[in-house]
Amino acid sequence: MPTVHLRFSALPAHVRTARLVAATVARRSGVGDDLLDEVRLAVGEACSRAVGQHTRSGLNEPVTMRLLTEPGRFCVEVADVVPIGVPLPGITSAADLLDADPDDMDESLGLALISGLVDDVAVIPGIDGTVVRMTWAATAL
Repeated sequence: MPTVHLRFSALPAHVRTARLVAATVARRSGVGDDLLDEVRLAVGEACSRAVGQHTRSGLNEPVTMRLLTEPGRFCVEVADVVPIGVPLPGITSAADLLDADPDDMDESLGLALISGLVDDVAVIPGIDGTVVRMTWAATAL
């Protein structure tokens, strides 16, 4: 069950707010203080990626972020609504970054940074957009 469900306009100015909300919920979910910077950075990268996808595609739809607390885990899902028909890099795992198109390097570098900051990351493309799911260890409070 979502702890927090946040929707924000696809504007770079809102990425900072999303990072702050994620760090606050992570702390309350039992993520260690030593990991909060990683949470902020990874969420910032994922939100910036989604905002960039919306901007490049000319979409005015909001970006969605869900923050979930599961037993022993804290998860953040950042979703864009860019349809699969819009050119996106074929990245579904960290290993796919090695074969990324140089034209998509900005997104690839962001996803590479996320994969270095997160215990478990998945990039899930779908008909209605792409979800970046990030998970960290958390202790029960």
